[in-house]
Amino acid sequence: MKDPYIIIERPLLTEKSMDLSHAGKYTFRVALDANKIEIAQAIEAIFKVKVEKVNTLRVRGKKRRMGRMPEGRTSDWKKAIVTLRPGQTITLFEGL
Repeated sequence: MKDPYIIIERPLLTEKSMDLSHAGKYTFRVALDANKIEIAQAIEAIFKVKVEKVNTLRVRGKKRRMGRMPEGRTSDWKKAIVTLRPGQTITLFEGL
């Protein structure tokens, strides 16, 4: 198995993800080449919880420009929404 800290890049702390956390769903930015099984194993290893389900989606990079320079793009990235078993929580999301 790959290193869990390479698979899980960081948690996404937005208004929508905080609302989902009350329902036992937590959102993370993950490596582009990570699959659902690797993501579930990484979350279980890092936070010592049991994962019930993982949903993933690829987010396209946004168009950006600097002054008159030609348009560029930010990098594409992958988002994972992890559903935990009932009664399980990740304390990282609770304090905010």
